[in-house]
Amino acid sequence: MQRKRQYSKRSLKAPLEVYQKRLEMVEELLDQLQELIKQDAIIVVEGKRDVAALNSLGLDGDFRLATHHSLINFSEGLAGTGRDIVILTDWDRRGNLLASKLVENLHSLGTDPETRIRDLMVSLVQKEIKDVESLPGYVRKLREITKANDATDLL
Repeated sequence: MQRKRQYSKRSLKAPLEVYQKRLEMVEELLDQLQELIKQDAIIVVEGKRDVAALNSLGLDGDFRLATHHSLINFSEGLAGTGRDIVILTDWDRRGNLLASKLVENLHSLGTDPETRIRDLMVSLVQKEIKDVESLPGYVRKLREITKANDATDLL
């Protein structure tokens, strides 16, 4: 059983407003991702845990695992669908390399993948987490911090 951590304004590394804004921005990116899923986009991730993490955040779409195929064949298969493609690989060294190769391959096949959501997510959370599978815990942490402090602000 997980213990709930207590967050007080004094124990936070940054002002509460920073956590509130970050939560708002992460949730906005998740909403944008959900909108792309509704428009039948393919979401490219690295593994099953990434899919499970996104599912736990309420996202359920056509997720494709980039690490289980030859990258050339995988890219050709994606480009052949004619659908929008969103690259959401991890932002560690391996994930960055994979994203770069996918973009390069897809561009050479005449397809322009969506990388903006990944880029913005990286800029928001890179100091805290390094992969997609950590997103649910990070969002939960931000919600706990902001909720706990919103409640104490009302007292």
